[in-house]
Amino acid sequence: MKQPFEKLVVLYGATVLRVCRAVVGPAEAEDVWQETFVAALRAYPELPADANIEAWLVTIAHRKSLDTVRAVRRRAVPVSELPERPSDHGLPEADGEVDPIWLRVARLPDKQRQVLAYRYLADLPFNDIAAIVGGSPAAARRAASDGIKSLRATAVAAAEGESA
Repeated sequence: MKQPFEKLVVLYGATVLRVCRAVVGPAEAEDVWQETFVAALRAYPELPADANIEAWLVTIAHRKSLDTVRAVRRRAVPVSELPERPSDHGLPEADGEVDPIWLRVARLPDKQRQVLAYRYLADLPFNDIAAIVGGSPAAARRAASDGIKSLRATAVAAAEGESA
């Protein structure tokens, strides 16, 4: 028997919001979260009772996030003057400064960043991640491994640079 849809929002809302933040950033995350649950509400009556609801919601969030990323890239951003340095808008800040880990994560290739978000923020198994981003579970594992390896390497390099 299916649970009431409101209960799904309570149970999985935080996970879906974390995924949205990881993919589109904090500025667009709440809108994508809402779009995700509106789409899920429409499709919920046809969902099989034995479906993995968390993976289903994360898949919807992933697709809505990609739609938003594409739309944001197409939007013109009017400015009166060009900034002197790259903007750190949309990155989580700690004490007014951008946390270096978020800068490193932002530099990862899209697939590695998405796989890391789904694995470590949504706690999805690699089979479900592969279904979301495409490819095999082994490829998703490899993307996660390569992403973690890259983050560790840049963290070590940054630490060595600070101690020098």
